[in-house]
Amino acid sequence: MSPLGQHPPLTPQRGAPAPAPAPAPSPVPTPAAARPWARRGIAAALATALAGTLLALAPATGAQAAAVPASQGKPVTASSVEQPGTAAAAAVDGDLGTRWSSAFSDNQWLQVDLGAPTALDRVELRWEAAYAKAYRIELSTNGTDWTSAYATTTGAGGTESVPVSGTARYVRLQGVTRATGYGYSLWEFQVYGTDGGPTLPGGGDLGPNVHVFDPSTPGIQAKLDEVFRQQESAQFGSGRHAFLFKPGTYNGLNAQIGFYTQIAGLGLRPDDTSINGDVTVDAGWFNGNATQNFWRSAENLALNPVSGTNRWAVSQAASFRRMHVKGGLNLSPNGYGWASGGYIADSKVDGQIGNYSQQQWYTRDSAIGGWSNSVWNQVFSGVEGAPATSFPEPRYTTLDTTPISREKPFLTYEGGEFKVFAPAKRVNARGTTWANGTPQGESIPLSRFYVVKPGATAATINAAVAQGLHLLFTPGVYHVDRTLEINRANTIVLGLGLATIIPDNGVTAMRVGDVDGVRLAGFLIDAGPVNSPTLLEVGPAGAAADHAANPTTVQDVYLRIGGAGAGKATTSMVVNSDDTIIDHTWVWRADHGEGVGWETNRADYGVRVNGDDVLATGLFVEHFNKYDVEWYGERGRTIFFQNEKAYDAPNQAAIQNGATKGYAAYRVDDSVTTHEGWGLGSYCYYNVDPTIRQAHGFKAPVKPGVKFHSLLTVSLGGNGHFDHVINDIGAPTAGSDTIPSTVVSFP
Repeated sequence: MSPLGQHPPLTPQRGAPAPAPAPAPSPVPTPAAARPWARRGIAAALATALAGTLLALAPATGAQAAAVPASQGKPVTASSVEQPGTAAAAAVDGDLGTRWSSAFSDNQWLQVDLGAPTALDRVELRWEAAYAKAYRIELSTNGTDWTSAYATTTGAGGTESVPVSGTARYVRLQGVTRATGYGYSLWEFQVYGTDGGPTLPGGGDLGPNVHVFDPSTPGIQAKLDEVFRQQESAQFGSGRHAFLFKPGTYNGLNAQIGFYTQIAGLGLRPDDTSINGDVTVDAGWFNGNATQNFWRSAENLALNPVSGTNRWAVSQAASFRRMHVKGGLNLSPNGYGWASGGYIADSKVDGQIGNYSQQQWYTRDSAIGGWSNSVWNQVFSGVEGAPATSFPEPRYTTLDTTPISREKPFLTYEGGEFKVFAPAKRVNARGTTWANGTPQGESIPLSRFYVVKPGATAATINAAVAQGLHLLFTPGVYHVDRTLEINRANTIVLGLGLATIIPDNGVTAMRVGDVDGVRLAGFLIDAGPVNSPTLLEVGPAGAAADHAANPTTVQDVYLRIGGAGAGKATTSMVVNSDDTIIDHTWVWRADHGEGVGWETNRADYGVRVNGDDVLATGLFVEHFNKYDVEWYGERGRTIFFQNEKAYDAPNQAAIQNGATKGYAAYRVDDSVTTHEGWGLGSYCYYNVDPTIRQAHGFKAPVKPGVKFHSLLTVSLGGNGHFDHVINDIGAPTAGSDTIPSTVVSFP
């Protein structure tokens, strides 16, 4: 976004020890047998009988009950099981007559999830005749990264008491060498210790900045107006708000939506919550210029606009999700001033969408009555009623379906309680999730969420995740002095009202483990004044697990460096996990606001993708000192990319990349053999030194599997120029008329 007041025509824009248990029964020697399950059954029967005898001989008085292991009855997994009757759960059920046994090979493991960090004391192994000669006891806080707490190559079988110290949630027996020709077999795997602290409660109220209405609530319009007065021009303020409407019909409302404001219905379908009125974004605060209408959202509502057309004049970081507009939708401000970029998903617009002055836009998995015109880059995937591909003129790029999508989780109100609905994954989707009834997915009670409120510490938030809770951030600004670790599979991290996380002392704000199905949605990460190496990491370095069936999603998650104050980060977002879906993000090194300058808010790289099979649907990345996007993973795909190179480069030398003039906005590494992109644009506006030349907007290896469709570069008002579009292909931008240079397909 260009600094205030410096917009050329149609120019965008502008980030306890326990008592020892009773002795175990001695292993019962058994000969080799053709049917090992029969052998094991005899052994189990004898062991059960022996256990009963020992219990019968125990003194009737003066006995002390043994402590219950922390592992008893907890979730447990194993590398293998010998047969259905020897499941992993039998090793933690407290029954000496049941057991787990593995396949007949080395390097088998049994792992228990204690449910919360636990200060460990010891592990008791109660072996059947088939025991381990060499094994390790390993500990983890996240189920991914393991440390060895004990190791032996002289295991004796029988009952072994292994001293273990440290705090962990996950404990694993890693068998290395078997003592017999059979597998590993345990009557019981008992972990002893004390929990790491009090249990955090789930659920609770949503705080003062979540405004919940039902149709009988008095003063709804007055509250909407009050918050809008606070938020209309508060581009870098600290106010955060969410308006939530319970299912029903609301009459005569005009909800004007300002900065850091979310409006949403609480039904399972948009039509459950109807507003006879408008949800409006305009640009009166900025003299009719909508290119700075960022950081807001409208979700899950049906609208009957008063005039027949609803106005939603926004630019980046302003999502329009799961909406039903029973009329038209106007994407430009009053007076048809400038607007620059936006996003629609899972929505139905009965009438026509008036694009007007919108320079670029992405619409996904929706149904529309029509689209009015193009400016630079309008992209559609899975949209019923979308115009056909006609790039470069009109500038439409259309995919019949979206390869993979899974909608953003959202809050609902059902049966007198709040829940979060987590929509199911779709493949080759077209149209909305709700057109044929209730969408597919899972409703999760709020009691399974830790409701995060301003003042919560990173340690407490991490403890909630370790305890097994999801996270719901209420509207506010959160400083974290350590990384938020999201290491549990299927964890939802959902923000309301553009909740904002600021890392202190140069830490990484959030890191996701290499686990299935994490969902990050609806929050902003703001860089702190001390440089962070990264702001968001999805998966650890070297992540290699297959998440195709249940990918991690990053949706309406925005990263900002500067603008609200001094901020620095070397690389904003790093995606290491395979199969990740980035569904609408704006990663922004600020070009205006506070703490802005070539070195003041230094941020060399925007998004780096190392994982394979990563899909980006709606990728907005702008103004980084070097590469905005770098892609190293195989089989990556991007549907819609919007970029501006950094405005504030002081001179040509500041952006020189070896022998190359400038850093590409989007670079695919030479090692990559397969990659594809549709509808990608990069713009330059070098307002400090307009003589700067940029060699190209895009850089990619020339290989059969690397393909791009509908590429463009634009020089805004002649402030700097591109020599080519991609590599050395595409005509240079020229003059001051802001005319795109295009490449229909590459190679």
